[in-house]
Amino acid sequence: MTRRLCSLPRQPVPSFAAGLTAERLGALLAGRRMWVNGTVLHYCFLDARTDASVIPVPGTGEPRRVPWAGGQGQREVVRDCFREWQDLGIGVTFAEVADRHEAELRIGFQAGAGSWSAVGRDALSAGRGERTMNLGWDVTAPGERGTVLHQIGHALGMVHEHQSPYAGLHWDDEAVYAELAGPPNFWSRETTYTNVLGRLDACEAGASVWDPQSVMTLPLGPGLVLEPEQYRGGLRPPGSPSPADKEFVLRWYPPAGPAGPAALVPFRSVPLGLGPGEQADFAVEPPETREYTVGTFGEADTVLVVFEERDGEPRFLTGRDDGGTPDNAAVRVRLVKGRRYTVRVRLYSTWGSGETAVMCW
Repeated sequence: MTRRLCSLPRQPVPSFAAGLTAERLGALLAGRRMWVNGTVLHYCFLDARTDASVIPVPGTGEPRRVPWAGGQGQREVVRDCFREWQDLGIGVTFAEVADRHEAELRIGFQAGAGSWSAVGRDALSAGRGERTMNLGWDVTAPGERGTVLHQIGHALGMVHEHQSPYAGLHWDDEAVYAELAGPPNFWSRETTYTNVLGRLDACEAGASVWDPQSVMTLPLGPGLVLEPEQYRGGLRPPGSPSPADKEFVLRWYPPAGPAGPAALVPFRSVPLGLGPGEQADFAVEPPETREYTVGTFGEADTVLVVFEERDGEPRFLTGRDDGGTPDNAAVRVRLVKGRRYTVRVRLYSTWGSGETAVMCW
């Protein structure tokens, strides 16, 4: 029996300037969707009263309103799955909010619209009235918890593991197209290619070794894989984060250390000394209320994000990703005396001298 599967929409190929070295381009591809560590990802469930899609009724073409809201049981499964990821000890945390304008992740339950999620920071490009995740069938049913864990994996920046170039899977392409064109998925050839047959760039893969037990591997039945022989009977991941999944998310989102962020004092630059994928955090307590510039220096690709502490929790204010450009990441932001701010800088790669620094002025 074919299961319902995650159906990510096709995304445009990322565009970077010509002439980038392979090392620099690889670092950009690997980290472009990952959040800075220490981010609090706020999620909300969309409302039946206001949130819906209007679709034509088959046969008549008459518009029909299909709500995005889910029942309490479905919401509780999602909450529990967020807790499961959180309990791995990762440095990104999740918080439920009622107001969609406070939420980076907005979750709908439109039946028949498939299950999918924006991947990592791609969620920030969706409008505040748009979903960043949809769960298109009853996730309280037996065996469907893995669907939710899979979509949260996408929200953390993880991609489909079975599409890793290291998997070495030789598919019977036409059998895959035929299988997924039928019930219960009814996928087009493009959707099947995007979610199953297309291979990721090696830099986008979670590791250099394929993990068939990953929660990011789709469960697929027999007769679709030709080689290796051991997978001719299908792909059967257990539907929960594997040890390799845990290793991946802890590498990108390690738990916070006991020391806390260093102070970033206006007009005093601080050397970064970061390696690819590493991050430095700084606390800013402005001596006066005014507009400040916070920026990096040096020959490097970085992501810089400024958070304001509200009720003990960092809230996103502004950020800049200078990846693949000759510029440095810099933002102009109003800081208020008596409030506390956190600046997080994550490095993609360096070139030239490799010396980098951050300053607030």
